[in-house]
Amino acid sequence: MKLKRNIVKTVFSLVIGLSLVSCKKEIQPISIYTIGDSTMADKPNPDENPERGWCQVLPEFLNDYATVKNHAVNGRSTRSFIDEKKWEVVHNQLAQGDYVFIQFGHNDQKYKDPKRYTNPETAYRNNLIKFVEETRDKGANPVLFTSIVRRKFNEHGTLIDTHKGYPLQVRIVAKEMNVPLIDLQYLTEQLEEQYGVEASKKLHLHYQPNEIPYYPEGKEDNTHLSVLGATEVSKLAINQLEEKIEGFKAYIKKE
Repeated sequence: MKLKRNIVKTVFSLVIGLSLVSCKKEIQPISIYTIGDSTMADKPNPDENPERGWCQVLPEFLNDYATVKNHAVNGRSTRSFIDEKKWEVVHNQLAQGDYVFIQFGHNDQKYKDPKRYTNPETAYRNNLIKFVEETRDKGANPVLFTSIVRRKFNEHGTLIDTHKGYPLQVRIVAKEMNVPLIDLQYLTEQLEEQYGVEASKKLHLHYQPNEIPYYPEGKEDNTHLSVLGATEVSKLAINQLEEKIEGFKAYIKKE
């Protein structure tokens, strides 16, 4: 009887062990390709430079099953990202099951620059559709992001929208093509307002002359992000990815 009990225990342990191994194998390693502008991009000299793109800090929230490949570049619009073959480089690397995070808009609205400007209802919309369709053609998963807000408060302390029709087109394309949407414009509006007119400066790059060595002449930048700002935006994105994309939780650090 004792031998029988030991055999049962051994078999039970083996079954549990195999189940755990099987569960582990179900988590497939993925690459996350991020395409967009300077608000996402990696910044040089991180030991000295206080500026960060939110995708630069994204790996801090992901486990070893997910690898972020940040292809966002300062100053790029959907037009210039395509024309400069930067999208082609990403597209050629995509594998089934990978993700492409897409966030443009800040530079698409620069109407005085024909190399970057896109009409929101036509070229911008069509470029977003191109990213989505060509990502899916490779068996990868597109995710659309609206642009983060600029810190622009009026004299009454009200946050003013500066992106006009571009975020709307992202929402429309996401709905029409059934693409997961992370509405960072809406979420960062709430973030800026939560911090308030003065404290929200900490989310961006506000420095007095000689306050830090990297900006000896000082800095007042309400578009780009500080380490705090990039971390806060990245947290917002992670929470939304967990909520909206089935199975993405497996790639998020438990802590």
